[in-house]
Amino acid sequence: MSSTNNTLRSVAPVRHCSVRAVFIGSRPKNHLGGTRWRAHIARVALAAWLIAAASSIALGAEGLTTLGVGADYSSGNYGASERTDILYVPVTAKHETGRWTLKLVVPYIRITGPSNVIGAAEGLVTLPGAGAVRRTESGLGDVVASAFYNALNERDASFGLDIGTKIKFGTADDSRGLGTGKNDFSLQADFFRPIGAVTPFGTLGYRWYGDLPGIDLRNVFYGAIGASYQTSQSTTAGLAYDWRDRILQGSGHVSELTAYVSHRLSGDWKLQLYAIKGFADASPDHGAGAMLAYSF
Repeated sequence: MSSTNNTLRSVAPVRHCSVRAVFIGSRPKNHLGGTRWRAHIARVALAAWLIAAASSIALGAEGLTTLGVGADYSSGNYGASERTDILYVPVTAKHETGRWTLKLVVPYIRITGPSNVIGAAEGLVTLPGAGAVRRTESGLGDVVASAFYNALNERDASFGLDIGTKIKFGTADDSRGLGTGKNDFSLQADFFRPIGAVTPFGTLGYRWYGDLPGIDLRNVFYGAIGASYQTSQSTTAGLAYDWRDRILQGSGHVSELTAYVSHRLSGDWKLQLYAIKGFADASPDHGAGAMLAYSF
């Protein structure tokens, strides 16, 4: 894995890994044929590929391992009259070997707000309905596992390309609104091209959502675009814009801008700070966070 690509992966904000999404259409519920059957096959294939990637990485002892802990606070109305405040504290483990990057995120979350706003970070869902009971809940969030392969090295090609899979496991307690209780699957491509000290980058992905009882969540494309600037050997700053269409009829879409700075404290330690401004109902009005990581 190239140093440029490592830098891009390290600066992705902890709350959504620099991606969000785009509407493609709903799935039929009455049978396992057509679109729904193809989606089922795709989810199985993605899960199998992630397991295979994890196995191949586990067999190779050499590589770079990074452990991190973060804290993310966001606040917004999400299209309602009452505000929802979310604290998201992820513990991350990442291993890089050759062209592969394997990552696991285990978060703690605390939500204060109307009960129709459930989950956190990229797993956040706002359900329809006014007059939801206000509550405060906390506990384990949804665990996210991912495997990415560096298909094009930016030193040998005109641009860098990573392709990979992410699985959000429904480990959060859905009875308390900490998550949907369902698994979500994503297929994603990351593009980047270093130009001196500036590196433009983008993300395009597709996510399959696990449906709630009586609610058909739309599968969507998602995307992001941005650029980073290396201000010194140890510091990188940048901007990233994320967008995703609505996953429920009548709900809002995601539109938000993230500004970040990443600073290497030493050869092994790195600190990242970021701030978020939302522009749509499915995004927070504002947010901020930090991530401390150790590599060995």
